Amino acid sequence: MKVYRIPSKLKTIIFDIDSTLYSCPEYAFEQVDCQVRHFAELRDMTHDEARKLVSDFRRKWAAEHDGQKISLGNLLTYFNIPIEESIEWRKTLLEPADFLNRDEKLIEALTKLKGKYKMISVTNNPVLPARKTLEAVGVSEFFSEIIGLDTCHVSKPHEKPFLLAAEKTGAKPEECLSVGDRFDIDLALPMKLGMGGILVTGVEDVWTLPEII
Repeated sequence: MKVYRIPSKLKTIIFDIDSTLYSCPEYAFEQVDCQVRHFAELRDMTHDEARKLVSDFRRKWAAEHDGQKISLGNLLTYFNIPIEESIEWRKTLLEPADFLNRDEKLIEALTKLKGKYKMISVTNNPVLPARKTLEAVGVSEFFSEIIGLDTCHVSKPHEKPFLLAAEKTGAKPEECLSVGDRFDIDLALPMKLGMGGILVTGVEDVWTLPEII
């Protein structure tokens, strides 16, 4: 975990979901790979050819953008797959309950945080699979709102979902804290907007947030 900044008047915690509210490399891989496999089938490519295409594009993008990462949703638009189409893919391809289980330690941590702060999720997945993920780990009740890819129709990093999260929780950007596992995707832009930021390596770090915030 790396704490970049915690707002002095913290009202809202904005949580990423994938690889933040659970630690499961198999599901993290499957979320991307199931879409790459589907893309391969649409383009009459082998799965390995599509994986290489995506990997090469990511490498080229990072080299041309000071090492920044690109989300899969944004990447696919360069291959004429609109965000709206990849949203529909994810709704049918992702089944988090096949990989994830109820997390009692996470439930305990969020219970403590709920007494002090408003919590909302911002994810690059559509709302439906995101909600399924929260249900699988047992924390759906803590998040009345999920801002997903189909809410703003833009992928993180983009200011729209983060500013909407602040608005929906009645907080100013400088009263918000973004928590996620990818600096370029989850933290860099929110911090430019005045928000705080905590980089986690997985849910094990989230378990300790009540003692840190």
